[in-house]
Amino acid sequence: MSNDIISPRHALDDAARIYADRRPRSRALAREAALVQPGGNTRSVLDFKPFPFRVAHAENATLVDVDGFSYVDLLGDYSAGILGHSNPAVRGAVERALADGWSLGAVHEREVLLAQLIVDRFPGIDKVRFTNSGTEATLMSILTARHHTSRQAVVVCRSAYHGGMLYFGHGGEPLRAPFDFVFVDYNRPETVAAAFAEHGSRIAAALVEPMMGSAGCIASQPAFLAELRAQCSANGSLLIFDEVMTSRLSVGGAQLRYGITPDLTALGKYLGGGMTFGAFGGRADVMQAYDPAAGGGLTHGGTFNNNVLTCAGGIAALTEVLTAENLDALNSRGDRLRDRLNDLFAATGADWCATGIGSFIGIHPVRGPVSGPDELADADSTQRDLLFHHVLAAGYYMAARGYIALSLPVTDDDLDGFMTAVEAFIVG
Repeated sequence: MSNDIISPRHALDDAARIYADRRPRSRALAREAALVQPGGNTRSVLDFKPFPFRVAHAENATLVDVDGFSYVDLLGDYSAGILGHSNPAVRGAVERALADGWSLGAVHEREVLLAQLIVDRFPGIDKVRFTNSGTEATLMSILTARHHTSRQAVVVCRSAYHGGMLYFGHGGEPLRAPFDFVFVDYNRPETVAAAFAEHGSRIAAALVEPMMGSAGCIASQPAFLAELRAQCSANGSLLIFDEVMTSRLSVGGAQLRYGITPDLTALGKYLGGGMTFGAFGGRADVMQAYDPAAGGGLTHGGTFNNNVLTCAGGIAALTEVLTAENLDALNSRGDRLRDRLNDLFAATGADWCATGIGSFIGIHPVRGPVSGPDELADADSTQRDLLFHHVLAAGYYMAARGYIALSLPVTDDDLDGFMTAVEAFIVG
């Protein structure tokens, strides 16, 4: 992008001013929210400067804000919104469920059907239990592994994100769950071998995302996951895949795509049809800790674990919408978009790259390829914010950090328009 007239910092200030001047209703609501919500929101990742627009309604792949602006939604609720907005199959299932009552305080048939669908999809899940979020699912996976192995330490990757209480990037320490963590570097198999060589006898589990999501959509290298699998097996530790995001990479998640089977899997986001959802599951011998009939003594609570709306929405999503064919088509669309972006950056000599797998894309103001989060440490945040405001002004919504998670209703025409906007920014 040419900066012959004004500096990037001044250009960003101008973009933010224009954005704010055009959205008086969102600005007023931001001020009202700040009076009763710290930061003016209750989900920090949704905030951006000068203030986030407030959505009035949404349909398919379109968001409309309270000031009347429309956006093609390329963020997909940080991957939870893979179905798009108001999917008719899910909506119909939820409406039918409402007619039967929704706060039952009892077991019901729908939870069995949803559990069967999940067990059938994921190679690493023999038995499953539900939670209300991916954060809960990863926490329960760690606690289950510690119980099963009678060990305390957990291997994690620097800069990884596994939910609000399991963030290992800069600033994550104050809210981090107080487990005994052993740190390795993503896509560096030698650090895994070293960690197990030193701590193997006390490692309960290794927790990993098959693609680092929050850290920049960084794809795992097969050798890295293979080393984690081998070391866990050799040392009597459990391998936990955090597939809260990556479960959409195939009908059986990243574990099916990579051909590596974990001992426990944490799930969340879209598998509940867009309702609040989480789940953890794995080998039958590990999960029997929750089965009194098998001698298990663990009690796992949660008022809304088997809530009727999530179970109904999840069943509809998995049986009617999220077929292998639809997921493969969506991930192929994402691969094509990533290739187009990298081709543009290469052709123009721009210091940018696109990372990710399938329907996940990260756009970064650095030259690629990127194999670890340390390679993004020096990325120019001003350029990243400028791109965000440029494409937002053109009617395309992604995360301010350059993150995209495509949803099923996004069309090729939508992506053509997005590419036009990105090219205009890069060429100047």
